[in-house]
Amino acid sequence: MSDNAKKNLEVSHVVTKAFMSGDVSAIDSVIAADFVDHTPEGDMNRDSLKHMITTMHNGTQNIKMDIINEAANDEYAYAWIRMSGTSDGSMGMPKGPFEMTAIELVKCKDGKAVEHWEMMEAKEMMKMMGNHQGPPPPPADNKMDTTKKSDSKM
Repeated sequence: MSDNAKKNLEVSHVVTKAFMSGDVSAIDSVIAADFVDHTPEGDMNRDSLKHMITTMHNGTQNIKMDIINEAANDEYAYAWIRMSGTSDGSMGMPKGPFEMTAIELVKCKDGKAVEHWEMMEAKEMMKMMGNHQGPPPPPADNKMDTTKKSDSKM
C-alpha cells in the first residue's frame, strides 16, 4: 500500500475516533476547508460535519464503530462500518439501542478528505429509524396504477 493510501485510511480513522469520543479537535487536520459531505438532506461542509459529530455523540451513549473491512488507494478510502449505541431519541432515531452497518467512501487530496458519501441499505436505515419491518412492499404486479384519472386540466 502506498504512503498516500495509508494517509487516506488514517483520515477515515480520525473521523471514526471523533464519532466515538465526541472530540472534534483533530477534524481540521484531516478534513479540507472546502470539504463536501454528500447527504440525503443536502451537502454539508466541514463545520456542519463537526456539529453532526458533536450532536450525535451527545445524543448517543456507548457509541461503538467497528471496521468490518477497509481499503484505500491514492485517491479514496473505503470502510464498511458497524455502528452501535443507545440513542436518547434525538437525531430522528427512536430511543433505545441501535445497530447499523454502512459503507463510507472518502475522496482524499493532499492527505485530507475533500468529499464523503455514505451508503446504507434501505432496510438498515428503516431498522435504525425504528421501522423494523422495512420499506413497504411494491404492488403485487410491480406496476403503478395508471387507471386513476387526474382532476387537473392541462
